[in-house]
Amino acid sequence: MTDPAPTRILLADDHALVRRGVRLILDGEPDLTVVAEAADGSEALDQAREHRPDLAILDIAMPRRTGLQAARELSRDLPETRILILTMYDNEQFFFEALAAGASGYVLKSVADRDLVEACHATMRGEPFLYPGAVNALIHKYLDLAREGRTLPAKAITDREEEILKLVAEGHTSQQIAGLLVISPKTVERHRANILAKLGLKDRLELTRYAIRVGLIEP
Repeated sequence: MTDPAPTRILLADDHALVRRGVRLILDGEPDLTVVAEAADGSEALDQAREHRPDLAILDIAMPRRTGLQAARELSRDLPETRILILTMYDNEQFFFEALAAGASGYVLKSVADRDLVEACHATMRGEPFLYPGAVNALIHKYLDLAREGRTLPAKAITDREEEILKLVAEGHTSQQIAGLLVISPKTVERHRANILAKLGLKDRLELTRYAIRVGLIEP
């Protein structure tokens, strides 16, 4: 009887050293193999469409598209690819957004050497993987919402607005954003005005601070 084929993994992180370290952990397992790497969220989507991996491991804070943005597109376009978020952020907001984006697990980089392989195996078995702090957050959030008779709150801005917010915060002009997203500069300006109004912000500086605070870009 032959052994099953190893799980084919896409690894996306904008730090080459992190990718190298994570790849060493994964390639050390006989049933896991990294078939593609990406340095940003857009490249991750391109690599996923080309290689059709079984599992995508995505950092949250990456250029062009974040891991959460990439996860949402992957969930929609390649539903057979399972997703793990690997992040430095021990943050409830990111954790809940990762689940909403279609991720099966949330692993902290600080304990990747301990948890990542187990998370990969659990995800491929169809089981969620949550670090202990996330489990506590999930239970508390559920209990609070159940007590108040509410559902999880909707995001403040749409996926498209989030995409534009990230590009604005990265320093792109409206013309550049229009070219990247294949929309008109007028449409970019309209989205930007909507973002400012929804978030109660005044200018690009405040947008950038907000983007850093919610993990769309790194400081």
